[in-house]
Amino acid sequence: MLPGSGPRLTEVTGFGVNPTGLRMHVYLPARLAERPAILVAVHNCTQSGPLFAAGPAAEFVSLADRYGYVMVFPTATREGNCFDVSSAAALRHDGDSDPAGIVSMVRHLQSQYEADRVFVVGLSSGAMLVNVLLGCYPEVFGAGAAFAGVPFGGFAGADANWSDRCAQGRLIRSARHWGDVVRAAFPGYTGPRPRVQLWHSTTDEILHYANHTEAIKQWTDVHAITDRPVCTAAPRPGWRRTRYGDPGDTAAVEAISVTGSPHNVLTMGMAAYTVTFFGLTERQ
Repeated sequence: MLPGSGPRLTEVTGFGVNPTGLRMHVYLPARLAERPAILVAVHNCTQSGPLFAAGPAAEFVSLADRYGYVMVFPTATREGNCFDVSSAAALRHDGDSDPAGIVSMVRHLQSQYEADRVFVVGLSSGAMLVNVLLGCYPEVFGAGAAFAGVPFGGFAGADANWSDRCAQGRLIRSARHWGDVVRAAFPGYTGPRPRVQLWHSTTDEILHYANHTEAIKQWTDVHAITDRPVCTAAPRPGWRRTRYGDPGDTAAVEAISVTGSPHNVLTMGMAAYTVTFFGLTERQ
């Protein structure tokens, strides 16, 4: 790969239901695992799937070469290239917006590669969509990692897909309230819930750090565990990691606060940590 160039992606069309006309790009490593996992990587506003693959998500691409998983990079088509995380259609199972198109991408790849493990990562707008996908499609995703997002439903009903109240950290709710918001997205669902990894800067200038705390409350309630951490550690300087429900690498909820980072918190070294949390470090 030439310096400054991105990975070689293949655009896929006609992959299924796609109500908002999302674009789909796929990265296949040179050597696939026998039954490769699928990792969806969701870009931030103003970006695209290919730009995300060449920039913030580049470490995930490199690790795909090592561990043999397939990557899919959706591209938003809304103004500003932000994903829909606010409409009623986006916030319900089998709705008629961006999440439905991404699930079609996943199912298309599953039919090709017999993949039964699916994960999702995202930054900013993409991180918000991670929470939406995990809430609306718990039967599809095994785990997700949100880098600088807001809780599922934090922007619900917001004009122009933006909520100052949530972004500024003024939308404070009980754990039960936040959990009910997720449960309402897929009424009657009783199966397992995806594991969740949450990353946020303590000095985030776009989405206040309070959103990190609210997301922890939400996902611990969804998993029916306490929002008091069972263990706390500092795996790297400036990182504070808390785990909920289980002290090990398979915790239902894991949260990492990063001291002094800008909003776009995803930097080198984090992808390796996330891939470990997903259990992708061994080929299957």
